[in-house]
Amino acid sequence: MSSNIKVLQVIPKLGYGGAETGCYDIAHYLPENGCESFIVTSGGELTKFVDKKKVKLIKLPVHSKNPLLILINTILLIGIILFFKISIVHARSRAPAWSCLFATKLTNRKFVTTFHGTYNFSGKLKKFYNSVMVRSDLIIAGSNFIFSHIKENYSEFLTSRKKFLVIFRGINVDYFDSSTKLENDEKNLLQKWNINDEKKIILMPGRLTSWKGQELFIEAINLVKIELGYEAFHAVILGNDQGRDLYKKKLIRLTEQYRLTNQIRFIDHCEDMALAYKVSDIIISASIEPEAFGRVAVEAQSMEKLIIASNIGGSNETINDEKTGFLFKSGDAESLSKKIIRGLTMDETSINLMGKEGRSNIIKKFNVEKMCFSTYSEYKRLLN
Repeated sequence: MSSNIKVLQVIPKLGYGGAETGCYDIAHYLPENGCESFIVTSGGELTKFVDKKKVKLIKLPVHSKNPLLILINTILLIGIILFFKISIVHARSRAPAWSCLFATKLTNRKFVTTFHGTYNFSGKLKKFYNSVMVRSDLIIAGSNFIFSHIKENYSEFLTSRKKFLVIFRGINVDYFDSSTKLENDEKNLLQKWNINDEKKIILMPGRLTSWKGQELFIEAINLVKIELGYEAFHAVILGNDQGRDLYKKKLIRLTEQYRLTNQIRFIDHCEDMALAYKVSDIIISASIEPEAFGRVAVEAQSMEKLIIASNIGGSNETINDEKTGFLFKSGDAESLSKKIIRGLTMDETSINLMGKEGRSNIIKKFNVEKMCFSTYSEYKRLLN
């Protein structure tokens, strides 16, 4: 039965990040509940998987921060809103949010924003630019950490007329399910990575950028090797440099400096992340700046894998320390190394029990169905 709700989501690019996958999941959930679903984006790898029978995909240059293009996008969005009779516009990034703000004001439509990151600022101008994310009728924070960040930094923009709440990001627990992976696929992936499965594998996923903590990870791996006295494991740094070739060269030099070239593999991309988790024994999230949510920690738990993450940001909310994973002192290579050693020397019964607890934790709190239902429910409340 149709609810007559028409939702337009606007996002710069539809890639594989947390904001993008959340947008994709909501877009496909809405038609199943009688709503009409629209996405405006400039493109991205995930667009080819959008079900065009369920979701109307419109391409505009909404990735641009150019003031002229923001104005042009505003005019085009007004046309889209009026032509398709859109009920709600949901912006997921700052530049397109400005276009959405103006377009919804001029068309008298409801405006929703999701605050996906901390959006750092050093001056009033940048803070004003960021503030568009709290100028909506409904402000969604992706974690309690982000909720607190908004209250501490943007309180002057919050009023009693605005609704402000937390809806945790969710992941597809059917995809991130260790029981669905085939042994032959695991062998093929390890062969592709040039790794034998006789030793344990420590995986650090994430794009290559300094705040993700790859340097810290390499330092910790060196300390683990010194402590254990032999090459007891393989380490995989999985992520693309996205043009940061100097940073990748720096990481390779650090690996050579510590004489870890036999142990550490640099892998640019993996099409099946669930399979990458499955072949690994320990998953690391070593961010030295707070993660807004921390998808790696959630995906690893869903795959029943031991996750070790820094004790800042979203990881504090998604990991039950000592029960579903381990938290280490952020920025401290020695603290990380001790947790890795503990993980490497744990008995299988304890590891399996922690894995079961981890998956149960994710199914209960961070399931994509729960995220979609909560968002859809808020859309309905907003219109009512």
